[in-house]
Amino acid sequence: NWGFRAALSHDGGAPSKELSIKINDDVKIDFVYIKPGSFIMGGESKTDGKGHCVELPKHKVNLTKGFYMGKYEITQAQFEAIMGYNSSRSTKGSNYPADNISWQEAFKFCENLSLKTKRDIRLPTEAEWEFAARAGSTNKWFFGRDSSLLESYAWAKSNGANKSHEVGQKEANPWGLYDIYGNVLERVADTYD
Repeated sequence: NWGFRAALSHDGGAPSKELSIKINDDVKIDFVYIKPGSFIMGGESKTDGKGHCVELPKHKVNLTKGFYMGKYEITQAQFEAIMGYNSSRSTKGSNYPADNISWQEAFKFCENLSLKTKRDIRLPTEAEWEFAARAGSTNKWFFGRDSSLLESYAWAKSNGANKSHEVGQKEANPWGLYDIYGNVLERVADTYD
């Protein structure tokens, strides 16, 4: 199931480590500041399939501007507060990730939220997403190469019971982002070709 997390362009000045944007009296979105930097983007996969794609060739990417990344995947409460409906299928609940979301719906959510808040809220680029997910690591996962640790950070096939779970229940990556692995697949601004 596809979900997404929002990104927010940094508008200059000294960034705060975390930022919250209020949608209404009961709903807000938390963001974490991601400093600019460089990394080697890509992986080892040479095949396309559900939830993965060709990750070669690896290449250096320089992100020259810092940005804010959603601390969690967009929840059903956040999505419904902006879009007026909830089409999630996996597990229903206000603090569960919005799923069954098309790229167009994710884009429209960001557009509508930008208009409401007068902030530049958008989908992260694939490079921004991977940079933030890696959190400075050059290993397969931000926590290293030991797959036995995955369940500490992710709802995966081995512990997820084929459904989504409330956001933020596993450990965060070193930069403070939750559910980077597992739970729902996340849409980005770029399209894969």
